[in-house]
Amino acid sequence: MLAVKDAGFISPEEYLQGEPLSEVKHELIAGHVYAMAGASANHERISGNIYRKFGNHLENTPCEPFGSDMKVRVGDNFFYPDVIVDCHFDDSEPYFTETPIIIVEVLSRSTRRTDETVKLMSYITIPTLQEYVLIQQDFADIQVLRRSEGWLPKHYFLGDEITFESIGLTLAVEEIYHRVQNDDVAEFLIDKARATVM
Repeated sequence: MLAVKDAGFISPEEYLQGEPLSEVKHELIAGHVYAMAGASANHERISGNIYRKFGNHLENTPCEPFGSDMKVRVGDNFFYPDVIVDCHFDDSEPYFTETPIIIVEVLSRSTRRTDETVKLMSYITIPTLQEYVLIQQDFADIQVLRRSEGWLPKHYFLGDEITFESIGLTLAVEEIYHRVQNDDVAEFLIDKARATVM
């Protein structure tokens, strides 16, 4: 779980003044700040794979990816998603955006509940958002919720391909889990190796 830094109420203005001075990143949810936990190697691998693939695809377009240091503002709440894509970034507010078209969260045991409940309910109120992507790191399961499908979840597994409709990019699930160390990935790679020698 994210640790509450201060039980007192914090306004968005106070949060925006204090956050750049802090050595630890915090999210602001319903007036309370929550310290962000450190990420595992698998978490960083998945985030890096997505960020790199999105960035390469979006080169020379108005849309650009941002990593986990860019905040998303939803009303008076501020979140640090793992990866976002924004096509209308306003440089007058260099530390946050309110106009992402896709948001990606890599789940961990400590953040899964927040990502699947509080963040989900907040993110889907963003008018520009088209897709919300939840990626498990301990096993291979990617959940994509799309505005065009009424935010109903679709699951993708190793061997599948995912089309991120908001940016017109199709990726194999295997590419997203490149170098990730978990049982599902290990078994998939063994089966794939066996298939190539048969």
